[in-house]
Amino acid sequence: MVDLPENAALNPFEILLDYERRSLSHVAGLPEQLDAPGLWRAIAYRLGDVFLVSDISEVNEILMFPQITPVPGTKAWMLGIANVRGNLVTVIHLRGFLEGEPFRVNERTRVLVVRLASGSVGLVVDEVLGQRSFVEENMRDIETYADSPISRFLESEYRQGQSTWGVFSMSALMRAQDFMQAAA
Repeated sequence: MVDLPENAALNPFEILLDYERRSLSHVAGLPEQLDAPGLWRAIAYRLGDVFLVSDISEVNEILMFPQITPVPGTKAWMLGIANVRGNLVTVIHLRGFLEGEPFRVNERTRVLVVRLASGSVGLVVDEVLGQRSFVEENMRDIETYADSPISRFLESEYRQGQSTWGVFSMSALMRAQDFMQAAA
């Protein structure tokens, strides 16, 4: 607890800071890992049977599947527009764009929000698997997903245990001409 005179009361912000300090002191290795050289942090997610990660700095927010207003005259993978706390977000079915798969929503479906200069894009994924950390020495060239339609947006792969994680570049996706042309 913070050292204060006996009569002093903590404000809510100080209480939260104290909780954070105390909880981090009990997590083995966490403070060292956050700034460890050679450690890369990512958001992990799944598209069908493909396990992907994107740099944590490329994903601004993760949402439950929101209510969407369809936009007429667009391709099937352009699901529509969602109002997220007063901001309009274009919602794209990522697997539909990449593989032409039909759209299905379930309790695990999530939206990864990526900010652009012109606004925000929400990419619908089958499941978000949380944050992952990878040792940069374990990075390798694309092998597992080399023949997949997703490969043009992959930078590399990481092997972790029995799993292979494709490193998906959100910025490469946002620069793709076919992605920017959602009109049917």
